[in-house]
Amino acid sequence: MISRRTCLLAAAAAAASLALGSAGVEAFAPQPNVRSVTKLNNEISPTGFDSFRDVKDITNLPDGEEQRKYRRTVYTHDDWKKHRSQDRFIYYLQAILDSGVYSNLAREVLAVTAIATGLVFYNGCVGGFTDLLGGKGPAVLPDLPKLTLPLAAFTITSPSLGLLLVFRTNTSYQRWDEARKNWGMNINHTRDLTRMANAYYDDRGVTPEQRADDLNHVALCTWAFVRAMKRHLSPEEEDEAAFREELYEKLPAQQAEMIIAAAHRPNRALQDLSFAIDDLPMHFMRKNEIHKAVTIFEDDLGSSERILTSPVPLFYTRHLARFLAIWLLLLPLGMYDSFKDTWNHIGLIPSTVVIATMLFGIEEIGTQLEEPFTVLPMQAFCDKIYNWCMEIVSWSPGDNGRSLTPTKTEHAFFTSKPNSTPADAPPV
Repeated sequence: MISRRTCLLAAAAAAASLALGSAGVEAFAPQPNVRSVTKLNNEISPTGFDSFRDVKDITNLPDGEEQRKYRRTVYTHDDWKKHRSQDRFIYYLQAILDSGVYSNLAREVLAVTAIATGLVFYNGCVGGFTDLLGGKGPAVLPDLPKLTLPLAAFTITSPSLGLLLVFRTNTSYQRWDEARKNWGMNINHTRDLTRMANAYYDDRGVTPEQRADDLNHVALCTWAFVRAMKRHLSPEEEDEAAFREELYEKLPAQQAEMIIAAAHRPNRALQDLSFAIDDLPMHFMRKNEIHKAVTIFEDDLGSSERILTSPVPLFYTRHLARFLAIWLLLLPLGMYDSFKDTWNHIGLIPSTVVIATMLFGIEEIGTQLEEPFTVLPMQAFCDKIYNWCMEIVSWSPGDNGRSLTPTKTEHAFFTSKPNSTPADAPPV
């Protein structure tokens, strides 16, 4: 009777732990979310995922690939204050069950938890249970061996596993950082290009309307390149319709059609930009300076294409995934004896859940960062570039109230168009 009672108690404990695991899986189920993708001209704050305004709103995210678009954060000073908040640990712990990273690990963590739960039940049947009153019950299956492994095996291999995980996350972060720097260079040099075009424009003999049209065309071609680059680096199902809509909205119809029909759209947009720069009335040396920014755009595009098409070597990521999975699946056998002071070694189950979640989480973060473009706020970058370029070309010399100094004779060569003689130049 005693052995049956102890077996029933142990079975009840195992069922309870599995029920808790099932509840955890239900918590990871996709929840509806009305937040839209980060965009500069949205009424919704562009911060998104890391905002502390409403914990439920920021953690109710879809699973898998769909959650990446909600990670495109753009911080402001207020966001940084919230990010440094002394209450951040409370908020993070409160939202742990709805974490997007942990939701992707539900099956892996549940598998490790099931092994730990089964191990507790099996070794209890083999070695005997302790009932709720502290009484010792005989083994139900005394002829079977107890399943354990020496903890030293995991102690010896843990440094190697740690190094593999560190290298994985560091390499992935470097890829994210390079992609972000590429877009930072795009932002900087789009502003620089339109500023130089505006400042170097030789408006002698040109009507204000023609000047405005030329500079507006340069600004639009500059934006068209970064928008085409964003589409080039984004999934087709996510961005193709929006890309076509924006091009037809902002560009002349024929130019939009030529970009859309091109086999390599960013290259076509860069060619349009080069044509627009060459068409500006200014000295060729100044045009050459502006063209240097176009070369930088090409470098940024090539660097981004390399990141998108070349993952971390697959044999590395696959070996790490196998190493980590096998290590964690066998870990309950090594930790079993360490929990001999808990009731029927029951402490093994929650400890295994925590360790598996944390270690699988490190590998998951590395995997999520490895392809950075679908978590970068590229649409926000494009919107900012459009707004800034259009604002820059709206400015004109002297509109700040300061009269312009006439060009000095020795500088006239650099402000005049080739094959023309400045009016104030001395005779040869």
